[in-house]
Amino acid sequence: MKKSLVVLGVGALVILAASSPLQAQKAATATKRVAAKKVVYASSSEAAFKAMPTKGTSREVIWGDPDKGAHGAFIKMDPGFDAGMHTHTNDVSIVVIKGAYLYKDDAGEKRVGPGDFLRVPGGHKHWSGSDKTEGAVFYEEGPAKFDLIPAK
Repeated sequence: MKKSLVVLGVGALVILAASSPLQAQKAATATKRVAAKKVVYASSSEAAFKAMPTKGTSREVIWGDPDKGAHGAFIKMDPGFDAGMHTHTNDVSIVVIKGAYLYKDDAGEKRVGPGDFLRVPGGHKHWSGSDKTEGAVFYEEGPAKFDLIPAK
């Protein structure tokens, strides 16, 4: 009886030890889900915009990391900004807050003003820029890393 109790005890310890990392992983995942569900508030008028690599643009990241994955950010384009023809690897969605985001592709031109929404699918060749007088401030969101690939 004593032997089987010891074996059972060792077996139980092995099972507990094996399930401990799993429990920790489940707890960490639950914590991430809770963090992902928190309320996020940001004001574009109070944003601390930082220069982006593309001259004439600046950004305030609100959530995520545009250099690595899913994200949301306020973007500011100087008046008359011209990004040239380009694509993005991933979808990009924008909602203009102030000024106007100018968009052009083979289907035509769009002036995307305050309150307007635009989604550009990843890989879609287009031109973008901003109003010559007002520039543009908009909320930009993507499901993965943001990039700008000059069109050939």
